[in-house]
Amino acid sequence: MATELVRALLAERGPHARKLRRVLDLLATDWHTVAELVRLPAVPRRTVQEVLTAVGDDLEAKGDRFRLAPAKAAGYAEFRAGDDLVDPVDALVSRYTAQLRSVLADIADVPAPLAALDHVQATAETALKRALWLDTTYDLAGRTLLCLGDHDLTSLAVCAVNPEVEVVVVDVDDRLLEHIARRAAERGWPVRTVHADFRFGLPPAVLESADLVFSDPPYTPEGMGLFAGRAVECLADLGRGRVLLAYGFSDRTPALGLKVQQELQRLGLVFEAILPAFHRFDGAQAIGSAADLYVCRPTSRRSVSPAAAKTAIYTHGPQSVEATGPGSTALAALVDLAPRPESSPPPKPRAPGWAEPIGKGAASLAVDLSGDPGPWLLRTLLACSPGRMAALVPNNHPNVASAAGQQELRSLVDTRFALRFQRSTPDGKHCVVVADQVLAGTLDVGGLAVREVLMRAHGKLGNVWREALITATRGAMTKREARERIGEHDDLELRLIDLPRHRIAELLPLIRESASH
Repeated sequence: MATELVRALLAERGPHARKLRRVLDLLATDWHTVAELVRLPAVPRRTVQEVLTAVGDDLEAKGDRFRLAPAKAAGYAEFRAGDDLVDPVDALVSRYTAQLRSVLADIADVPAPLAALDHVQATAETALKRALWLDTTYDLAGRTLLCLGDHDLTSLAVCAVNPEVEVVVVDVDDRLLEHIARRAAERGWPVRTVHADFRFGLPPAVLESADLVFSDPPYTPEGMGLFAGRAVECLADLGRGRVLLAYGFSDRTPALGLKVQQELQRLGLVFEAILPAFHRFDGAQAIGSAADLYVCRPTSRRSVSPAAAKTAIYTHGPQSVEATGPGSTALAALVDLAPRPESSPPPKPRAPGWAEPIGKGAASLAVDLSGDPGPWLLRTLLACSPGRMAALVPNNHPNVASAAGQQELRSLVDTRFALRFQRSTPDGKHCVVVADQVLAGTLDVGGLAVREVLMRAHGKLGNVWREALITATRGAMTKREARERIGEHDDLELRLIDLPRHRIAELLPLIRESASH
């Protein structure tokens, strides 16, 4: 009988059978999808499938939903899990209905997840739960919370609960940064967005700046170690600061959990608390669509150098830990297409990264961006010191795959580079983007000012903009006049290369206009 198979399965799990009993409770009470049977009790998909197999013919199916046949349900009463403990934060979530509606609306419009960045959307209830836990655990008013990556929109949830928190969001996804910035601006919330790929470093403006850092990193040892290390770099005070991490692993793979915890301890992090199954996700079924909350206290500041940081930190896509990178044919095509003076040797392919200006003293660059999730190409063009370069990117890159995407990129760098897009070169997976210099003599005074700012993307924007106006007007404008022409802007203390893409697009016309009056 099926009940005997279920009894044997529960016996095999011993004291850990309770979650399996919760799966059976769900099947006995209503129709449920496999995703719900995974997420609600936080059970790995493979375990749920074992339960369904054991129930066998006593199961009814309707499309993608399952339940115990009503006539058979009584026979499973002995397997009931009984009452669960009530999570006090979950109870609190149910009282914040207005904030939950706000979070749901924000998530409904969030840019589509990028699988290459291991984006798996947390539920709206989880985002609000994080905010409520933070607000009831720490004295947040007037403090700075930094979200190191934020596709789950924890930043907006925190502001919905406590708008007196200063929130900084640092992320590699320009689309997400624009979404967060616009939603926060509409509501007058103090949220600042900054761009970074943590593998290549952090913007100077966020170093040692935060009281608390929250992050939901890629769940590989490499990803967890990198994000946690960057989080520690962002803390202003190691004694009072805390790093709050989401991390989950299947109870079937405890060795993976051990590797991650060892990586965190190697960074000198003490686990003050681990709250099990705190976070719930619409996906990640292999780990039960759930992750724990790690409350970590740092004991030392151990910086992660760009040279030591691994780029293969994800579980999917071209930057996964199993990825092999482009072949020799693709790299050879990159080198061949890189523009250069006739007297210069072919450039050697470079790895991605823009922590500092790249290629100083070189005549040309060839950069392997074959793992670019989207933002690397623009940042590489901004960081390029020579007037010529070529970049190998995926053929489906957002700035390559359509005429609109190509024009959007051109509009940002057209005072510095003339771009050519060699689609499907040397194969169907790749494209070589060729950038050749635009001569300063072909530009008007506004274009010259923009060009000067682009060429010094690693300088503080306020200083670079001022000097660009003086240079473009050939000294006709004094420093004081340049400062007055610039006026007040939120981004003057940041570097251009650290700004979200939408803010760069908004600033460049202002720079051009400031020189043209």
